[in-house]
Amino acid sequence: MHFELLAQTAQQTLEAAKQVAGQAAATGIVPVAPTTDQLTIWDLISFGSYWIMGPLALMSLVTVYIVIERSMALNKALREDKDFMSKIRDYLHEGKLDSARNLCGQSASPSARLVEKGIERMGHPASEIESAMETVGHLEIARLEKGASLLRLVARLAPLFGFIGTIIGVIKIFYDISLTSDISISVISQGLYQKMVTSAGGIIVGILAFTGYHLVSTMVERVIMKMERTSLSFMDILLAPTK
Repeated sequence: MHFELLAQTAQQTLEAAKQVAGQAAATGIVPVAPTTDQLTIWDLISFGSYWIMGPLALMSLVTVYIVIERSMALNKALREDKDFMSKIRDYLHEGKLDSARNLCGQSASPSARLVEKGIERMGHPASEIESAMETVGHLEIARLEKGASLLRLVARLAPLFGFIGTIIGVIKIFYDISLTSDISISVISQGLYQKMVTSAGGIIVGILAFTGYHLVSTMVERVIMKMERTSLSFMDILLAPTK
């Protein structure tokens, strides 16, 4: 029974289509293929709510700025002078503390500032020197991680902003339906656009911020490892027996 009903419906639809095509041919009307407009990025952004896309755009700019600024600063901190510790060892063995401090001052790396603090504490017990260098290390790490917490915050907030935009889009869909009592695509399309665009925007900005946070954190860890190696080398120089 179901197959017979489907067959009859399909046959009736085919006959109706043939009649419409015949009438169009008789009147000289030729169907025209719909033209498709290409959507640009700005067109897609305009479909979203400005109250949502505005903060997301600001978050993306902040994310890009922090990632670029931190990458440049951390790359500078990772640059190594292979002869740095050798010169420090020679100066210390020769008793040229001023020359060693000047060498540290000429370098802007966190490791150099770490060694400089150790030189200033020379003459004190080794435990006090290590404690002073550890304190400077914590301060340098806090300076290196500047902006990383903001990246982490953006990575969490951006998808939530997108979700808020989704809710606003759904509310708009039902509001438009209530005004027209129509559920056609032309009525709900604006709300659907807003829903999808804000969701995509929030996810994209969140991914960008999370990736930037991971990149910055990885570079900070590399700088910390370099500082630890420098600290150990400096203590070995101090505790090594002089010839």
